[in-house]
Amino acid sequence: MDPVMLQIGPVMIRWYGFLIAMGVMLGTLWAARLAVRRNLDVDALLEMAPYLVFSGLIGARLVYVITSPQAFFGLDGRFLDVIKIWEGGISIHGGILGVMIAAQVFTKIKKINMWSYLDLMTPLGALGIMGGRVGNFLNGTDTGGRLTEWGIGFVWPKIGSPTFGEFGRLFFGDTLWRYYPPACGSVIAGGDSCVVHLTPLYGFLVGLILLFVSLWALQGRKSPGFAFAQFALWYSILRSTIEEPFRDNPLFWKVYLNDQVGIGGLTLTQIVSVPIILLAIYSLLVINSNRNVQSDQIAVSDRRP
Repeated sequence: MDPVMLQIGPVMIRWYGFLIAMGVMLGTLWAARLAVRRNLDVDALLEMAPYLVFSGLIGARLVYVITSPQAFFGLDGRFLDVIKIWEGGISIHGGILGVMIAAQVFTKIKKINMWSYLDLMTPLGALGIMGGRVGNFLNGTDTGGRLTEWGIGFVWPKIGSPTFGEFGRLFFGDTLWRYYPPACGSVIAGGDSCVVHLTPLYGFLVGLILLFVSLWALQGRKSPGFAFAQFALWYSILRSTIEEPFRDNPLFWKVYLNDQVGIGGLTLTQIVSVPIILLAIYSLLVINSNRNVQSDQIAVSDRRP
C-alpha cells in the first residue's frame, strides 16, 4: 500500500484523488456521448458537470462527517481533518443528495429536464465508487473491516515484523497506527496479527455491479429518471448487503452480530438506506405509471380517424 502515486518536490499526487478524478473524467466523457445519442444539450451537460461534482463532494463529505462525529469531534478527533477529503471518508448517499441539489438549481435556470441529465451521470457515479474504493485500499485508511476467521480476510501484520516495518510508513504525517480498526487494538497489543474483512474490495464490487446496472438502465428510450432511480435503489441495496455488514462501523441498532464471521447490523448507513430504497421504488412505480399513460394516449390518438 502506498497512497502517493507521484511526488515532485513538495507536490504529491495521491492515488485516492487521482482515481476518483479519472472516474469522473471518464464518466463525464461517457455521459457526453450518451447525450449526443439522446439529442440532449451536450454543452449544458459539460457546463453542469463541474457543479455536480463539486456539490456531490461537499454533500458526500458533509454527511460522512455528520455520521462519523467521533473522528472529528471526539476526544481523539481532529476538527481540522474535516477538510482533508484527500485522506478518504465520503458518503455516497450524501454525494447523491449534493448532486441532486446542484442539478435542480442548474436545470431550473437552464429550463431543461433534470432527470434526463441525471440519468447520464450514473456511469460516472459507478466509476467514481470503483476508483474511490481502490484509493481507499492504497491509502491504508479503509482496510478496517470487522475481525473475521474467514480465510479471505486482510492481515494486519504483527508489531515489529519486517512486513510491518515496510508497511507502516508515515501516512499524511501520522503513522499507520492511527488507522487501525478499533477491533484490532487488543489483538495487535497482544503481539498477534489481526485479520479483517477487506471491505474496499467489497465496495469495488458494488461499483462494478452498479456500472452494469447503469448500462442496462440506459438502454433504449426509457423515461427520464429511470436510470437514476435504479442507481439509487441498487446502490442502497448492494451497499447495505455486500459491504456495510462487514465494515468496522458501530451498530446504530444492534439486530445481529457474529464475531466469528465478522458480520453485523444495523449500521446507520443501512438504516438510512431503507427510506432511500422505498423512495426509489416509489419513483420507479410513478415513472412506469406515467409511461403507461403516455402509451395509452398515443394508442388512442393512433386509432382516431
